[in-house]
Amino acid sequence: MKFILGEKVGMSQIFDSEGNVIPVTLVRANPNVVLRVKTKGKDGYEAIQVGFGSRKPKNIKKPQRGHFKELGDFRVLREFRAKNLELSRGDKVDVSVFSEGDIVKVSGISKAKGFQGVVKRHGFHGAPATHGTKHAHREPGSIGATWPQRVVKGRRMAGRMGGERVSVRNLKIAKVDAENNMLAIKGAMPGRRGTLLEIRG
Repeated sequence: MKFILGEKVGMSQIFDSEGNVIPVTLVRANPNVVLRVKTKGKDGYEAIQVGFGSRKPKNIKKPQRGHFKELGDFRVLREFRAKNLELSRGDKVDVSVFSEGDIVKVSGISKAKGFQGVVKRHGFHGAPATHGTKHAHREPGSIGATWPQRVVKGRRMAGRMGGERVSVRNLKIAKVDAENNMLAIKGAMPGRRGTLLEIRG
């Protein structure tokens, strides 16, 4: 079980040994600090709790301050389900746990796009541009029928789009830069620049 928290830097491209272009997302994954190791006997499940990032000490609540103690002023805490890992409080997890070619799953919050219509949100093609269509080119069209005299659940309509947790599986680690705490992962990740990403191997 490999895992780490990181921040999305942006997209770039690298070249392989044959000169082919590989589109990658750069992730800055500074060392994560283990804050707690949960066990089956005490907590009911096995997990590793890690802290990532930093913030001003005045913005940390007293219970969290006591939990962090001397380990740091972390911005986020996350848990990763893991078994039989030889980690203890205070240990650090860095990008060196990954190697080129590893297959990972990346989770994060997607870009929020606000309230959008059905054309952008669901890909509806809209009404014809001519033949009598007037002021209805991007409308959803009929949303029901005579029976059952109501709008059925799950009907695709306009609404808030994005801002949801998204997981992308089967992504490949293209490059590991342990000196600069950077990962280059082939493909696109959810979210904008600066989005927190959870990377599991």
